[in-house]
Amino acid sequence: MALKRKKRYEEQLRRLDGTLQTIDFQREALENANINTEVLQGMRQAARALQSAHRNLDVDQVHDLMDDVAEQHEISQEIADAISNPVAFGQQYDEVRIDCSLCVVMSEKHFQDDLLAELDELEQEELDKTLLPVEGPSSGKLPDIPTAEPREAIKTRKAPKSADEDDLRELQAWAS
Repeated sequence: MALKRKKRYEEQLRRLDGTLQTIDFQREALENANINTEVLQGMRQAARALQSAHRNLDVDQVHDLMDDVAEQHEISQEIADAISNPVAFGQQYDEVRIDCSLCVVMSEKHFQDDLLAELDELEQEELDKTLLPVEGPSSGKLPDIPTAEPREAIKTRKAPKSADEDDLRELQAWAS
């Protein structure tokens, strides 16, 4: 009897699980349907807004406007080209005049370089005049260099004991 009751409970549990799964699937389907409805309403409002925005526009009018813009751009380009061309030369450049102009510019540059070099020389001369004349000692004659060894040095000097000691002193003197 307990075994039959257990099987009956298991069967009811299986049915309830199936019912819960069906309810979950239907809930998800309803959520998706609501989302789709909201998206469609948004798209419908966007379409209406575009229609009201384009109500006063015509494709032919847009093409005409773009043609006018392109034409005005061409006119402004022609004006800019006309202004930028040299008046004296027209459309052709005279190579001889260009070469002459280049020669004038180069000679002016060379002249400027020469002036700058001369200015540098003058500044250096002025600097030499102010810095170089240094006066020597007023007496004119320096004292003689002593040739004798001082007395204290003679007293403190000792005769080297061996070649090794000489090398050691030399190394110590070098190190200090």
